Amino acid sequence: MKKILGIIIVLGLVSAYSLTAQEVKSVKYEVVDLGKGVKLEMVLIPAGKFKMGSHGLEKNRIDDEMQHEVTITNPYYLGKSEVTQEQWEAVMGNNPSKKMNGAKFPVTDVSWEDCKAFIEKMNANKKGDYRLPTESEWEYACRAGAKTAFSVGDKITPKDANYADSNTNRSVAVESYKPNAFGLYDMHGNVWEWCSDWYGSFPNGESIDPNGPAEGKFRVLRGGSFLHFESNARSSFRNYNSPNYSFVNVGFRLAKTK
Repeated sequence: MKKILGIIIVLGLVSAYSLTAQEVKSVKYEVVDLGKGVKLEMVLIPAGKFKMGSHGLEKNRIDDEMQHEVTITNPYYLGKSEVTQEQWEAVMGNNPSKKMNGAKFPVTDVSWEDCKAFIEKMNANKKGDYRLPTESEWEYACRAGAKTAFSVGDKITPKDANYADSNTNRSVAVESYKPNAFGLYDMHGNVWEWCSDWYGSFPNGESIDPNGPAEGKFRVLRGGSFLHFESNARSSFRNYNSPNYSFVNVGFRLAKTK
């Protein structure tokens, strides 16, 4: 690792931290029926503004995490959890995960290109606008209003997430830990999650709905994994690799344009 079929709309209540001037008290979530009893839940993330990246005093920060203000102008849906092996199988008819097999475990050993193929099939079957989240959407959702290194504060413990200090040496079933304030699970640890962006330097100054560089060599990965320490699981940490890279600790989370 470098820097390393129908749709049901459901209303749910999710507690959340305040976001800038607005306080989010509840959000909608969408349940996607993938067939054979397999469903995929997606949380509606509200529009808002946040500080992306890390401040100069954050422990273990990296130079490419230059803090800047980002505005997300439109709400969007994001997977309640990482895409699971049973969800992948329901759509693709196979399971690429080479180890740690289990219906509720995150699908792994998937490249950015593999995720693209999954999304293309989802959009064909469901006539939706499914995609990978942008890097800014991912961090905004991970923070869920928190300004600290992690959504739970400036430190995490093995009770909060599955990372190297948890000593599991493997991924675990999704939703094994408490969700963040948006109701999203495993944004820290478990498996790396692909984002849509090419990796590149952050812009200077405020940015509105950024999509990353127009071209590049590597795609962004976020969130850390069971093989990496807490510094890599920070909300602002940026990993990247080739679009055709896959490994036992790499998965993804689905996004959808509202």
